[in-house]
Amino acid sequence: MTLFGKKNANASVLSNMADKQKRYEALVKAYHTELYRYAYWLCHDPTIAEDLVQEAFLRAWKALDSLKEEGAAKSWLITILRRENARRFERKQFNYVDMEHQPLEDCISATTEEQIEQQLIRKQIMQLPEEYREPLVLQVVAGFSGDEIADMLSLNKNTVMTRLFRARNQLKEALEVNKELKGQSNG
Repeated sequence: MTLFGKKNANASVLSNMADKQKRYEALVKAYHTELYRYAYWLCHDPTIAEDLVQEAFLRAWKALDSLKEEGAAKSWLITILRRENARRFERKQFNYVDMEHQPLEDCISATTEEQIEQQLIRKQIMQLPEEYREPLVLQVVAGFSGDEIADMLSLNKNTVMTRLFRARNQLKEALEVNKELKGQSNG
């Protein structure tokens, strides 16, 4: 290779890296907030959510050349984030605590009625079977359409729509039962 050919090759590599950096920065700027919101929904911890987002963007950087359609970037990133969250549980060693020795008063904090209601809804959603919970969270929290969810979960759109319908019905029933039980204990 001649000296002139080597200079052109170096310039080409630098140009490609600069383009990749611009694409990456555009992805981070456009989707960081949405990815963080979804990650926070998954783990309920701001620190873990930020770690998940950072890991997802790191994996996205490494695989950026595989993203061919810019329109698919959001669902591509959410898929990476979901997988990163799953990896977190593969690595995690759970510490079990005997709850009989924990005073209940220490676990309860004063919250507003709205916060309690949101916690109840979140708890009921998390108790849904995963096949119903995941599409519901992707739609409600991340704002994906049925088609996008179908692509991400490798399902037929009709299957996704059925699961969303069933998830909402199960959530509604669970909340109604909870409301009835609360009413009986108060009345």
